[in-house]
Amino acid sequence: MVREGEHLWSPRPEFVDRANITRYQRYLREQHGLSFTDYEALWRWSVEDVSRFWATIWDYFQVQASAPYQRVLSGAGMLGTKWFEGARLNYAEHLLRHEQVAAPGKTAFHHLTENRPLRQMSWQELGAQVRVLATQLRKLGLKPGDRVVSYMPNVPETAIAMMATVAIGAVWSSAAPEFGVKTVVERFTQIQPKLFFAADGYRFGGRDFSREDEVRQIAGALPSLEHIVWLPYLHPSPPPADLPDTVLWSQLMDHAPVPAADFAYEQVAHDHPLWVVFSSGTTGLPKAIVHGHAGALLEHLKVMHFHINLTPDSAMFFYSTTGWMMWNLVIAALLTGSAAVLYDGSPVHPQPDLLWKLAADTGATNFGASPTFVQMMEKAGLKPGETYDLSRLEAVLVAGSPSTPETFQWFYQAVKSDLWVTSQSGGTELCSAFVGASPTLPVYAGEIQCRLLGMDVRALSDDGQRELVDEVGELVAVKPFPSMPVHFWNDTDGKRYRESYFNVFEREGAPIWRHGDFIKINGRGGCFIYGRSDSTLNRHGVRIGTAEIYRAVEQVPEVADSLIVCVELPGGKFFMPLFVKLKDGAVLDAGIEKRIVERLRQDCSPRHVPDRIYAVNAVPYTLTGKKMEVPVRKLLLGMPLEKAASRDAMMNPDAIDYFVRFAQESKDYQWRAA
Repeated sequence: MVREGEHLWSPRPEFVDRANITRYQRYLREQHGLSFTDYEALWRWSVEDVSRFWATIWDYFQVQASAPYQRVLSGAGMLGTKWFEGARLNYAEHLLRHEQVAAPGKTAFHHLTENRPLRQMSWQELGAQVRVLATQLRKLGLKPGDRVVSYMPNVPETAIAMMATVAIGAVWSSAAPEFGVKTVVERFTQIQPKLFFAADGYRFGGRDFSREDEVRQIAGALPSLEHIVWLPYLHPSPPPADLPDTVLWSQLMDHAPVPAADFAYEQVAHDHPLWVVFSSGTTGLPKAIVHGHAGALLEHLKVMHFHINLTPDSAMFFYSTTGWMMWNLVIAALLTGSAAVLYDGSPVHPQPDLLWKLAADTGATNFGASPTFVQMMEKAGLKPGETYDLSRLEAVLVAGSPSTPETFQWFYQAVKSDLWVTSQSGGTELCSAFVGASPTLPVYAGEIQCRLLGMDVRALSDDGQRELVDEVGELVAVKPFPSMPVHFWNDTDGKRYRESYFNVFEREGAPIWRHGDFIKINGRGGCFIYGRSDSTLNRHGVRIGTAEIYRAVEQVPEVADSLIVCVELPGGKFFMPLFVKLKDGAVLDAGIEKRIVERLRQDCSPRHVPDRIYAVNAVPYTLTGKKMEVPVRKLLLGMPLEKAASRDAMMNPDAIDYFVRFAQESKDYQWRAA
């Protein structure tokens, strides 16, 4: 078994030399007289001289703005910071900048769905469609600041709708069509949208799922709606007759092209709302997180160029739905001139290696998926590197949950040996990452390569008094960064925003960002994420990250998946049950339990051994693929389901029923709680 921190790969000198971040360092040396011996020195400068660093990002990428910024950074403290105040610009304008220089026919989007063959859309086609739609939205009366929402699959039409919305200064928000009515209504009612893009359904795993009834219910719950744009995705049929003020997508698009020279992007203030993205909402009303044009643009220019290393010759794929912020990042690939690969459907239908075939067919240079996807590949015994031509593939990006050393090792064994395998961790709150990758650094098993430029991330002790190295602590950001939320929608006094991130730790008397993850930063700057700190396992005063338990337990051959929680009980007692989903044909018996316990003792410690082990049919996940540890823990503490979790925010809602019954009926649990 590969060891955590074991060296797996180093970049070739030519790979380092042509990396975007290397060119940026040459620029700093030639234009600013700044030289750095290694990545760690560059990172340290970027977080010590915050204003100068972000000013160089603005200048290096020649950000287009109709009015210049007055100061890079203004305001006091992290909560009071304003970025590039005075600037007027437009995020969508930068997404389409490469249209003007792209060769005729050069691909902007590769797109595949279960009911459409693989196709391409050129930069010229994309720009033309965005301008037509933006012009028609203006004719419908949409103004800067109006909210536009979407309930559509991961297809070019959704991306075009987003770019057209942003181009006119309206505010975008998206929900994936697999979301239930309650989940969507909880999100969209908060922002009172004026226009609704809706598809008639989606296809997954070879089955069609009509969403006509859901669209009716959602529209009926949004009294602010003035227009619905209907996309007949499953069937070429008109919109339902009982949906008022509805126009077909094709009708909006059936207009003469608008030349680029004749189209004006709405120039908006630095902090004008770009989009509203929502937290998972598994344990309460989802947070409506607002990002601004300047902050998101500068962050995405940095991360897509320097940390994902995209160029106009790249093609980026990440398996995502339109309800996850990773979809926004895939579209942000356009900022680099890279093509984006869009896929909508099951990742394993009609064949388990479908996404690898897609990567080969599109010449993907960057491939992204979650650790759960890797588990599916391992279970199927796939070796895509032996089956497909992946010669253009340079990098793998793993995101969504903590990656294990075994996840990294699988790519080197099953895909190709010369591969930059990276892991990232961030969140919807920043629509980017805190820690991630650099193409100039080696890869070590299970280790996130670095803290991203401009992200002053530290690991703090419980009391916030000590900065930790080579120890697990709370992930905090101690300096502001441009893609911090501008605010939460309807949070007029900022109370919910403060309570979400700024109510635990202070530095020099001012609150700092507590993200809610456990992190370890080692001496060379590498990072390890150990799961959510609000789902901490605390045994005899020792904190245990759930990720290390999952890594050990899921090495047991019979175990397919697992979930663990620790419940504090009266009188200083606690109960730590482990729930395991076994592979087909396996039955939880004394032998399997013994192997699980021995593995935990051997790989972790006696404190990691659970009080009891239970077999379940499924582990509950959020819609973005995170194990629902906190809701399960709340159920076991006696909270009713309707307060502990929202079924509509779950990937597999039926999986929670076992835990509801367990909390009510388990004699083991009731005995310990007594």
